[in-house]
Amino acid sequence: MPDRRTHRGPHPEDERLFSEQFCPVLRQAVADLCWLLGRGYASDSSLKLVGDRFGLVARQRAAAARSACSADQARRRKTHEVECSALAGRTLWLDGYNVLTTLEAALAGGVILAARDGTYRDMASMHGTYRKVAETLPALKILGRVLQEYRAARCVWFLDRPVSNSGRLKRIMEELAAESGWPWRIELAMNPDALLCDAPEIVASADSVILDRCAAWCNLAAAAVRREAPQAWIVDLYSGPTSEHPL
Repeated sequence: MPDRRTHRGPHPEDERLFSEQFCPVLRQAVADLCWLLGRGYASDSSLKLVGDRFGLVARQRAAAARSACSADQARRRKTHEVECSALAGRTLWLDGYNVLTTLEAALAGGVILAARDGTYRDMASMHGTYRKVAETLPALKILGRVLQEYRAARCVWFLDRPVSNSGRLKRIMEELAAESGWPWRIELAMNPDALLCDAPEIVASADSVILDRCAAWCNLAAAAVRREAPQAWIVDLYSGPTSEHPL
């Protein structure tokens, strides 16, 4: 079935799945998942164990997985994080879809997860195709304004070449950057994650694989959401160490 969505908004069931009724259970599930990950248990089997124990449906399991990480991962990510103010006069490499879809979802009222590592992650999934939505241009304009305010000297955006419509998004971004005078370069790459993991510059991403390997990263999407989308639906499923699981 073709993707006809015009917004990156909430799933029809999200209001119930992430209601105040369910969030305490989800927070305990995330705490348990963090505990298991911190002791070397495989992520897939840990998620199944926790999901089965708490009776989580697929979307709640995905949210728990995106919110959790081990204590060692959280420390490593925090150690390598730099403030967005450090971008002044510097070049920034951006995980294009990762940053953009988070802000699109925030503007559309979708669930934004406040994860243990301090990042914001959306619940959107593209399944190999990117579809421009009503929030795309507003999100790009917000990111352009925020990056100007942080005085980034140059921004290199990486989009996944295998994802359908990446070429169209590249043209939209190039035209907008030219009109606005933004120092942007947009690259299509077969495997942006690999490039960003070994980036010689600061990276903007919330991708766990990238954050566990890159030399320096900034929490750009979270900063943009906090500054420009105060109405965003932030769901915090990690409430810190519990007495049962002192991570």
